[in-house]
Formats: sequence, C-alpha cells, structure tokens
Amino acid sequence: MVVRVATVAFEGIEARPVDVQVGIHSGNVVFTIVGLGDKAVAESKERVRSALLASGLAMPAKRITVNLAPADLPKEGSHYDLPIALGIMAAIGAIPGDMLSSYLVLGELALDGTVTAVAGALPAAIAANARGLGLICPRASGPEAAWAAADLDVLAPVSLIQLANHFKGTQVMARPQPAVHRPGAAMPDLRDVKGQESAKRALEIAAAGGHALLFNGPPGAGKSMLASRLPSILPPLTPAELLETSLIHSVAGALAAGELTDRRPYRAPHHSASMPALVGGGTQARPGEISLAHNGVLFLDELPEFAASVLDALRQPLETGEVAIVRANHRATYPARFQLVAAMNPCRCGHALDPGYACHRQPNARCMAQYATRLSGPLLDRIDMHVEVPAVKAADLMLPPPLEGSAEVAARVAAARAAQTRRFEALGRQDLRCNAAAPASLIEEIARPDRAGQALVRDASDRMQLSARGFHRVLKLARTVADLEGAAEVGVAHVAEALSYRGDGAGRQRAA
Repeated sequence: MVVRVATVAFEGIEARPVDVQVGIHSGNVVFTIVGLGDKAVAESKERVRSALLASGLAMPAKRITVNLAPADLPKEGSHYDLPIALGIMAAIGAIPGDMLSSYLVLGELALDGTVTAVAGALPAAIAANARGLGLICPRASGPEAAWAAADLDVLAPVSLIQLANHFKGTQVMARPQPAVHRPGAAMPDLRDVKGQESAKRALEIAAAGGHALLFNGPPGAGKSMLASRLPSILPPLTPAELLETSLIHSVAGALAAGELTDRRPYRAPHHSASMPALVGGGTQARPGEISLAHNGVLFLDELPEFAASVLDALRQPLETGEVAIVRANHRATYPARFQLVAAMNPCRCGHALDPGYACHRQPNARCMAQYATRLSGPLLDRIDMHVEVPAVKAADLMLPPPLEGSAEVAARVAAARAAQTRRFEALGRQDLRCNAAAPASLIEEIARPDRAGQALVRDASDRMQLSARGFHRVLKLARTVADLEGAAEVGVAHVAEALSYRGDGAGRQRAA
C-alpha cells in the first residue's frame, strides 16, 4: 500500500511541490528515506519513530520506504517529519487516508509527539491555496499561515494525537487567526537629534525617494543616530510589500510567533559580517542581510571596515533589486530591493576634517585618500547621496529639542511617495514605488529639468566627470527634491541641490 502526502521544498521564496510517497511492504524490517534529502531529512527517521511511539503507535514490523518526489529536487530541512509521520499513520489505518489528500503538510516532530515550528509556513500556505488545498502546519506557525487567504483551511495541531483526534471527529481544532506584531517601544525620533540640520535634510530626501545615502564625519557626530531614525520617517509597508517582505522572513525563520508587521525592516550587520551572511548563501542558500532588508533599510556602519569583496558584492543587488545565489546543486533567487545607508569616518583616526587637526603620519588629504581607497569607485558611484556630517558643538547640545520631529517629516515623505506612486501608475509601472527604483529610460521622461536645469546638469556632468549612472542618479535625486516641494517640474534649484550630494569620493581616490 502506498500513501501520498503533499508537501513542499523551498527554492528561494518559491515553494516547489513535493509528493511524499510512503510504502509499507513485507520484507526485512527497515525504514528508508530516498529522494535526495539532506542530513535533516535523513535524521527524520528517528524523530518520526520516537514521535509515533510517544503517541501510542508502534512502527509496523515491515519494510517502510519513503520517497520524496521528484527525486532529483534537493530536499532540505526538518519540515518533512510531519508528512512522513502522517503517511505512515494513514498506511497503518491510524487516521483516514482519504482526508490527507486535501491538505498540504509541513512540520517538525519532537520526540514526545508534539509538532514544533518550522520556517516557510507562509509561502507553503500560499502554495497550498494556489493548488486548492488546505494546510496542516505546527500550532506556532498557524498565525503566519492564516495570512495566505481568508478561506484557506488551516489545521495547526499541537501534537500528533490532537491531529488524529481531529480526523476521527473526537476533537475539533479552530482555525488560527492572523497575528500582528505589536511593537513594544516607539521608534527613535528625529527630535532627539540636535543640530545637523543639513544631515536631517539629506535623510528626508533619501527617505522620500528611497535613495542610497553615505554619511561621512568624525566619531560622535551622530551618523549612526541619524541612520537609526530613518525607519521612523518611512511610510509603512504597502500590502504588496508586506507580502514580499514576510515571505523572505518566513523562509529565514525570522517571523516571531508567526506575527507580521507593517514596519519596514532595519538591518544593521557588524562590519565583520561574511559574504554569505550579508548577501546570502551557505549550504542551504539562505537569504542574507540584504534580502532580510528588502523594502527596508540596510545600515552599514564603519563602511570601510567591511571586507572589500563583501562590499563589492552589493553592486549588482543595488542595481537589479535581487540577488541570485548559485551553488553546485542549488540555485535560489531572493528579492533585495533595500535602501542602503552607510556611515564612515573621513580617515582611520576620524578627525582629518577637524579644524586645526594635523595627522602625525602624513598630510590629512593623503590620510583621507588612503582610507577612501578601501571603497571601490563603482560602489561609491551607486550611492546617490554623499553627506558630510560635522562634529556637533556643545552649544548645539545645550539647545532644547527641535520643534519638528519624525511625525512632521514622515508626513512630507508620505506625500512625496504618494506623488511618485500616482506618477508610476499613470505610466503603467505599478511595480515601481519610489524614484530610486526607476530605470534610466523612465527617469529621463519624468525628471527632465527645465532649460536652466539642463544647462546646469550638463556643465556639472563635464566638470564632475559623472558617469552615465551618476548622471541619471542626479536626475532621480532632483525629481525627489521636486516631489518634496510638490513641484510638477524639475527646476534648476532642484538640480543644484541634487548635485551638491554627489560628493568627491572619486577625487579622493585619485589623490591616493
């Protein structure tokens, strides 16, 4: 007798269908799992055996073969425990086998028969709904799976015994309810930042258009403080963005208690992070920090201290908004449309820009240039805004808090983002949500400056030796400045402000 149970294998955020085939036949007493499974799948035999014994069921003294089809698709993870156990239970008559045909199943088993949480419940639920099936998942993953569809039949048992009683009709399980994460503390507010008005202005522009931003200044100037307040002025996630972001976090197992939130992600990895940690990878091609920051903020503090190869791996995702992780037997593509915010000191000692400071090793300009060579020119060219953050004076720190905080700035940012959304929808580009994501062909149409602005950007491009990418990023930035002011056309003042943020990183590298 062969029993079939539907489950999934994950490739990136996509849930590929897998057919768990359980066959029990006469012969030597052996329990075999085939189908290109990893170590966690191989160890499933002992977890299933112990869970069935703890639930009052003995393994049949026969030959048990479990095939995970298609056999050439790699299977990774512990979520195959529950479908294998249910297949065996159906084969020995412990539960009605015909009931399993209408469900997709995933879950890990503890030795005492309880069903423990697994990653990927949300994409699995979406896949089940697309196939017209219900979903059986752990109790801890139920609130996450319930978001897939309001009419999706979700069973979230605590144990194998509870699920068996539900199928027999002796116990009825209620459908889990979608859970929303309620943040316990308020986000840091811009009102806490005293002084640094130009840096606050740059932060507002970056938030309005989704632009990459680099703060350069001495230690203690408030660069990290400013970056940590960026999420407080960003608009909440749209429903489409919420789904995209939650799918990634679900596959990564980063949804606490299955709760979703409309707050944009904020990831701040340490500068010792490896390339797989930042970009993604490893033996199971897991999502990295840039994917976990999708539709949110990736803050890289002490930018030059990151390994050069790690930083250069950000070039393609910054352009395409996704990252493809390729291994010998595995390929996964994850979304990675993140807003890069970085901070750095002007030199190793950090005080080269301080008035009257003289480096003891070499002239200040050369010290700064050597430190800047840790960053490649192509990476700096992809950063829209380069902002100098001077040291804060004691007189500024003694002032009362500013009257304008995150709420006031967030209102202007939301209005600018709404204007961009309407513009892109009118052009048939509903996939675009901010100016920074617009392609070059489109930005030339929507951000064409007036005659004076065209003359300014042409002259500045020659003088600053802007690349084609830099030219279009100036236009994107000018369009965002105009959106903040509610202007329909890009004027010379908007272009001038955008050009002021291009920085002189390339010049410093040439000085080295």
